[in-house]
Parts: sequence; structure tokens; C-alpha cells
Amino acid sequence: MLQRLSIRTTAQECLVDITAEVRGAVQTTGIAEGTALLYMPHTTCGITIQENADPGVQHDMLLVLRRIYPRVDPAYRHIEDNSASHLQASTMGFSHFVFVSGGRLVLGRWQAIYLAEFDGPRTREVLVKVLGDVQ
Repeated sequence: MLQRLSIRTTAQECLVDITAEVRGAVQTTGIAEGTALLYMPHTTCGITIQENADPGVQHDMLLVLRRIYPRVDPAYRHIEDNSASHLQASTMGFSHFVFVSGGRLVLGRWQAIYLAEFDGPRTREVLVKVLGDVQ
């Protein structure tokens, strides 16, 4: 079953920890061993797995993406004036997979799943599909 998570972002650019929401989606499936496929159906919002212990990492990731893709660049041609958001999201990526074992996400000790917002604040949707064997 395809599940849809609704996530509200609070800033133009931010990383939102969605690990608990994804964990809940996995648990509702009853799948013990398999893979959770995560997909972001937006062009200005991505998904990543990153450290969750030090918020400085999230700050630094956004800082570097802003430096690589500045908000205003006279060479941009996109008429909606959010080219940087599209470029940042493409760099971050739109999908990930996470193994499921024992009915739980298999993440490293310091890892979390983040929605990467680049054109907010908005309400975003994350699609989750869990494939595998039921407990």
C-alpha cells in the first residue's frame, strides 16, 4: 500500500526530521523484513539521510547549497524566480530507500531521514512504499 505523509515546513529553506513519521508508516504495514521506498513528488523539495545529533550539520548543508546556488542570479531563466530551489532539490535528490528489519527502519545510530525544503513554507507530501515479508 502506498502511504502519503503530509509534512508542513516552516521556512523557505529548512531540513525537517521526518524519521518518526516514516517509522510510523513502516509499522502500520506489518512488514518485518524488506525495504521502505521514500519518494518526494515535488521539484523544489528533496529528501536525505543525515546526522541527527548535531544541528550544525543541517545548518552547514543549507549554507553550502545556498553558496552553490544563490537565490538571485541574472543568468537564471526560470520565470517563477525559484531556480535555486529547483537546483538545490535536484542536488539533494527525490528518493531514498531504507532497509526494514524486525519491523523497524535500519538506520545508523546518528542517522535521521530529512525532508529538505527549498521553496517554503509549504505543506509537502512524502510517499512511502514498504515492500517485503509480513511478520
